[in-house]
Amino acid sequence: MDLEKEAMLCPDNPETMCNPVLQALIMNDAKVDFNVLLGLCVGHDSMVLKHLEAPATILAVKDRLLGHNPLANINASDGYFNYMRRPVEELE
Repeated sequence: MDLEKEAMLCPDNPETMCNPVLQALIMNDAKVDFNVLLGLCVGHDSMVLKHLEAPATILAVKDRLLGHNPLANINASDGYFNYMRRPVEELE
């Protein structure tokens, strides 16, 4: 995109950028019957939904709280988080 180094977060490393409108156009060109959105940022998912031609649903959105890992709580629900939910009496 020919960004100036001052506009970059890490000028010495390549930076990736989301393009939700292009993602929607690619899905439209592929004639997708049904779209399932996973891991897009809130706001970007809105832009994709606006431009998609086929129906869509959102499985999970990306957020900063979980380090952009939208399913971290689900993946860890049987481990550490399950342990944290137990009453103190059970831990003794």
